[in-house]
Amino acid sequence: MADRLEEYRRKRNAARTPEPVPAERPRRRRATGDRARFVIQQHHARSLHWDLRLEHDGVLASWAVPRGLPREPGRNHLAVHTEDHPMEYLDFSGEIPAGEYGGGRMTIHDQGTYRCEKWQDREVVVELHGARTSGRYVLFATGSRDGRDGRDWMVRRTDPAPPGWTSMPELVEPMHPTPTGRLPADQANWGYELRWDGVRAMAYVSGGRLRLLSGTGEEITGTYPWLRPMAEALAPTEAVLDGVLVRIDRAGRVRPARGGRSTADAQYLLVDLLWLEGLNSTDLPYPQRRELLDGLALAGPHWQTPPWFPGTGAEALRTAREQGLPGVVAKRLDSVYQPGRRSPAWRSVDAS
Repeated sequence: MADRLEEYRRKRNAARTPEPVPAERPRRRRATGDRARFVIQQHHARSLHWDLRLEHDGVLASWAVPRGLPREPGRNHLAVHTEDHPMEYLDFSGEIPAGEYGGGRMTIHDQGTYRCEKWQDREVVVELHGARTSGRYVLFATGSRDGRDGRDWMVRRTDPAPPGWTSMPELVEPMHPTPTGRLPADQANWGYELRWDGVRAMAYVSGGRLRLLSGTGEEITGTYPWLRPMAEALAPTEAVLDGVLVRIDRAGRVRPARGGRSTADAQYLLVDLLWLEGLNSTDLPYPQRRELLDGLALAGPHWQTPPWFPGTGAEALRTAREQGLPGVVAKRLDSVYQPGRRSPAWRSVDAS
């Protein structure tokens, strides 16, 4: 019988990597029913990707999926068929040293069992039952039988999306406040954010990748490369975020962020959450959207979620003056997000 792990061993040095490198050939065994196991590992190698591994004939058949498994039907994701892995890899997580094959941090994203409906050389149909991943998926080869035989595959979810699921929107136009000279008379019914002098930008995060659009819908992802790591930090969570690109110097002065290379003072300030994991949150009241946004705990070298001030407009305006900011944005607590509209439910109040 051919050694199913020959390629795996050839690519690894057991003395240099913490990965399991069994010395013996795997025993051929077939898991039956719903007892076959799977693991999905999040792999921070040269580029972030996810590794899907399915127990089959004594080894783990493996695919590298750059954007992760699709969460809604009808969407194909690339899945590169890689070498078989040993069964011990079901529980592996750790840091593969730089310079070694697959060097980078690997963590377990999900584990569980699966039911196999079909297993052929160029098509595999399974139903996954994991803690975070459930659904019916088909993996199918797309490349020719010559050359890189069997490496080019796609993966698609084929069962219905969960009830209430909505697809990530292609474009959400930003909502704008109405300028006004004073704080609302009923301050307790409003939430307040500091107003930032910056570049309005909408962030679309999926599969650890970032798509950044300006307030007028222009593609600006390449203009702000220093923000791309935010998407990896958020992975595998998918979200649409509203924020402002600024630079904050050592003196605390805030100005709009220009494009280009990363600098220490570049920041993306997140102020709203418009879509999260299949949930369209634009119809939720402002405090609920902020609760979801704060729950993501987005804080990194070039991104943060500034605080908001429920019901305390005078305090927020005083803070804006102390920090030399142009003012505050007051948002009614019962206000929904109205894409593309300038609404009186949001008010821009000058600090001067």
